[in-house]
Amino acid sequence: MAAACSSGEPKTAYADSAPQKNAIPGSVSATPQPGAALRFVLSPDGSAARYRVRERLVGKDLPNDAVGETKALTGAISIDSSGKVIRQASKFVVNAGTFVSDQRRRDGYVRGRLLESDSYPEVVLLPTAVSGISLPLPTSGSRPFEMTGDLTVRGVTRPTLWKGTAQFQDGRVTGSAATAFTFDDIQMEQPSVPVLLSVADTIRLEIDFDLVRQR
Repeated sequence: MAAACSSGEPKTAYADSAPQKNAIPGSVSATPQPGAALRFVLSPDGSAARYRVRERLVGKDLPNDAVGETKALTGAISIDSSGKVIRQASKFVVNAGTFVSDQRRRDGYVRGRLLESDSYPEVVLLPTAVSGISLPLPTSGSRPFEMTGDLTVRGVTRPTLWKGTAQFQDGRVTGSAATAFTFDDIQMEQPSVPVLLSVADTIRLEIDFDLVRQR
């Protein structure tokens, strides 16, 4: 799933509803559903998810973005003939234990203490609606879009708004989208370790996607 955070962003950027503890993500069919006009699946290559959080480390004069990325994500989105997302046939899943940054110590903390990936191995996004792109899909060029979806992180589910741009060419849809929320939004404590002088309250998630039409 694919992220820039700064302390200057609104505390609830792109996210506005109260989280639901221990909600169970819905299942998604691996095959096209009746009534589906279009179904796109993530290509095994070309997709990635990442987080960004602004931090300041001991011994550093300036703050920097802590960035962790993974390419271990799968999923698909189905759209009916009216252009609406088919919720029961749309789902994206990120392996929570595979984020890698430029510091092993940070990776261990994120996987073990923040995401608790042994207990919650997946970060799940269930798309609910897409705006800015309509049927028939463009055959070329790019379009800005917004997508709403229910995001589950460490057993906490909340509605999120993703903003991005999609490019269309040869039956593929590529691009990126991002959302942001606070640690409190997902009932997670801000990191507090000796090497950190400060960490911003905003987490930004980004997804770079390469979607291929399933026929």
